Amino acid sequence: MRAVIQRVSEARVVIGDAVRGQIGRGLLVLVAVEDADTEADLEWLSGKIARLRIFNDAAGVMNLSVAEIGGEVLVVSQFTLFASTRKGNRPSYVRSAKPEVAIPLYEKFVARLAQDLGWPVQTGEFGARMTVSLVNDGPVTLIVDSKQKE
Repeated sequence: MRAVIQRVSEARVVIGDAVRGQIGRGLLVLVAVEDADTEADLEWLSGKIARLRIFNDAAGVMNLSVAEIGGEVLVVSQFTLFASTRKGNRPSYVRSAKPEVAIPLYEKFVARLAQDLGWPVQTGEFGARMTVSLVNDGPVTLIVDSKQKE
């Protein structure tokens, strides 16, 4: 699994004319599932996100996690994170898992992240055409991959 994690002061996802998920201070997590992913990948990624120390402490040092600040999390599926642009100019998405594999892992990831945090997370809708807006705080943006673990 691969995630782009952005520290935000606010974020929301809209489907059609309706707000599907909306948060204040916390994390916007764009997440993609590849064919090779397992439950071990989602467990590792969820734990990493819940424990990432990217919020400032009283001294202004990034030393606190989203869990420690009681922050909110908005998770949005984004299969394009596994795009390959190696050949030509049209991205290939062959590494992205098909919906029958990706949806159950995505849903388990969302549930596991809520469990790791101790409160519910907001989401988009898997496979829907979504508009995502955010105010990146910092800016702080990280890319985390369960296969690379760096």
